[in-house]
Amino acid sequence: MAAIKAIIYSPKQLSKAQEDKIVKFLEGKYGEVVLTWVEDKTITSGFKLVAGSDIYDWTNEGRMKQLTSLIEKITPDSNIISILKETVDNFRPKILAEQVGKVVSVIDGVVTIKGLDEVKYSEIVVFASGVKGMIQHIEKDTCSCILFGSNEDASEGMEVYRTNKTAGIPVGENFLGRVVDALGNPLDDKGEIEAAGYLPIEQDAPAIIDRRPVNRPLETGILTIDSMFPIGKGQRELIIGDRQTGKTSIALDAILNQRGKDVICVYVSIGQKASSIAQLTETLRKANALDYTIIVSSFASDESSLQYIAPYAGTALAEYFMRKGRDVLIVYDDLSKHAVAYRTISLLLGRSPGREAYPGDVFYLHSRLLERSAQLSDALGGGSLTALPIVETQASDVSAYIPTNIISITDGQIFLESDLFNAGQRPAINIGLSVSRVGGDAQTKAVKKATGTLKLDLSQYREIEVFTQFASDLDQATKDQLAYGACLMQILKQGVHQPLKQYEEVITLVAALAKVFVKLPLKRVKECQLKLLSYFAKNCPLICSKLESERVLTPEIKEEIINNAKNFVESYIGE
Repeated sequence: MAAIKAIIYSPKQLSKAQEDKIVKFLEGKYGEVVLTWVEDKTITSGFKLVAGSDIYDWTNEGRMKQLTSLIEKITPDSNIISILKETVDNFRPKILAEQVGKVVSVIDGVVTIKGLDEVKYSEIVVFASGVKGMIQHIEKDTCSCILFGSNEDASEGMEVYRTNKTAGIPVGENFLGRVVDALGNPLDDKGEIEAAGYLPIEQDAPAIIDRRPVNRPLETGILTIDSMFPIGKGQRELIIGDRQTGKTSIALDAILNQRGKDVICVYVSIGQKASSIAQLTETLRKANALDYTIIVSSFASDESSLQYIAPYAGTALAEYFMRKGRDVLIVYDDLSKHAVAYRTISLLLGRSPGREAYPGDVFYLHSRLLERSAQLSDALGGGSLTALPIVETQASDVSAYIPTNIISITDGQIFLESDLFNAGQRPAINIGLSVSRVGGDAQTKAVKKATGTLKLDLSQYREIEVFTQFASDLDQATKDQLAYGACLMQILKQGVHQPLKQYEEVITLVAALAKVFVKLPLKRVKECQLKLLSYFAKNCPLICSKLESERVLTPEIKEEIINNAKNFVESYIGE
């Protein structure tokens, strides 16, 4: 092994005894050492020793670092006398070591650094320009980091310093109602945000023993989802479909429906247009939903590094509230763009590409993110983190690499079909391909009982519809079933940003499954349903309040709903 070259910088040369002590120290740490002295008049006292990539600073500035470290120990509750006494008693003159690296190359936001021999994966480093980066690749003699800034912020030969910290984000109650970037910096015009703490963006998922079963409903206000594909607090339900099929609208409706339900919402935008985020923010503000929502945004114009860390940063913000016993809903919009950003970084880092040019660990990329969603045990406060990841497909191909990966990680998926969307069925949810693996455990007793055979009836309708589209002679039973199924499809249509209350969903389901709307022309079914709900709110407030508060559908209430609905529909037909 070659001898380590060490240089002493000082205003005057050290004595032979001093040099011997330094050589002995260096040989104990590095082995064979060649020591050289260099005169440095800028040092007023002490010396600076450079050995390889390590710097040992025993100048005035170096000693000031020790004093700063002492001051940082002092808090308002500290006993300053005891701290000073302990420091004096235990004082041993020592030299501080820090590693300084040099930039080798900068390519599209990825910086190669030489000299940081002891740096750790995911550690934050600081460049001489002040910009930060995160280590993502470590080799024998070099390491590479992603840059949280533009390429102009780093140049070849620039010094890079370790921080011994992993990437983190400031957190706290003051982030509610704000729009921030992936580093926690405000993007709105409301000034700086006073943080209550600082959390690493990468954290271990809760252990099995720290979780409890998912059995509390997270109501979206969307009839199709709450009745057939219920979402529980702590669940991960994927929203998947082609571009422009209403994926973001479903997630946004779920956020709007949490008003007054003591649920914190975090919306993570990955690679979206700035105009889209502005529009979404305005929608939340008008609906009085911004007060309980945090928007974490990485724009399409941002570097891949910021798009990569955005969902992890959003999850850290959400976990701050979950650890305090709160219920949190987080939306990732969307993980397809997140995977593309990670692929870009991995290719620039020189990692071997796999299927569709994605790196081999792309599955772990999303599994370690989504596994952080959980329903915590009562011992940990009973908080929950519910995830609604969004994935965009091409030509409804759910068998593509990223969609299949995320489908296997999540607890179900809501599949939005382009053909249904184009046919005017909104939300365009495909009943056959959508599923919730939590099922009825995440439904209230009222909704569960009211749903009945809805999914089975719709499945039979879709099957018969396919086989009878070319038939001209149908028996009456088949005609009745087709009419009933078409009526159900009309009932499930729902306007954007118009979530239903639970009692409205129960009344609609009970009336629809009792076939009270079948006699109506299809064009009038939706209008009749909305007027029926207004009728119940005005004339049957006791039924509505019981369903909303007790959340139980008794046979007496069910019979009363059917009778009132039949009377209303008959009067509606006569208008």
